[in-house]
Amino acid sequence: MTRLARTVLLSLAALFALVAGGCGNKQETAIVGETEGIYVTVDDLKYQVQISRILNPASVEDQAYLAGLPEDEQPSAEEVWFAIFMRVENDTEEELSATDGFSIVDTQENHFEPIELDAELNEFSYEARPIPSGELLPEFNSPPSDNTIQGALLLFKVGIQSLYNRPLELEIESLVGGDNATVNLDV
Repeated sequence: MTRLARTVLLSLAALFALVAGGCGNKQETAIVGETEGIYVTVDDLKYQVQISRILNPASVEDQAYLAGLPEDEQPSAEEVWFAIFMRVENDTEEELSATDGFSIVDTQENHFEPIELDAELNEFSYEARPIPSGELLPEFNSPPSDNTIQGALLLFKVGIQSLYNRPLELEIESLVGGDNATVNLDV
């Protein structure tokens, strides 16, 4: 084989490798987050669990997260307060509505629904709302956006036994019948 033929053959092989490598480069929409911090997409909005943790009602910081609870909502001796701090991003060209469909599921199929907080008493609470193009939930320059967590609060009462039935998964439901998403929670 001549030097020119070898050079042409190597050049074609390199070009083919570049083209073939680019074909698999398209990122698919993620609907499963193996851990917190991963973006999952529901109805073209990107949802990210900033952090999740058990709340301590005796902690001054955590007391602010528990403000606005209905009077009859207190955990039993077999339950704890569990907080998920959520961020939602709209990087589309149109206004989209954030979901209010969340639940925590353990490995025994126990489901836990979020507790509705009075948003006037709890400035950290997650409120499903339309998110304009290029904007976030929580809004910039708001207490949940400006603190170290940078997420809006979803509050759950979770059975202590379920904390042992890991992984706990957060299910995020589509508003329009599209794909739901799940995120494995760090407990």
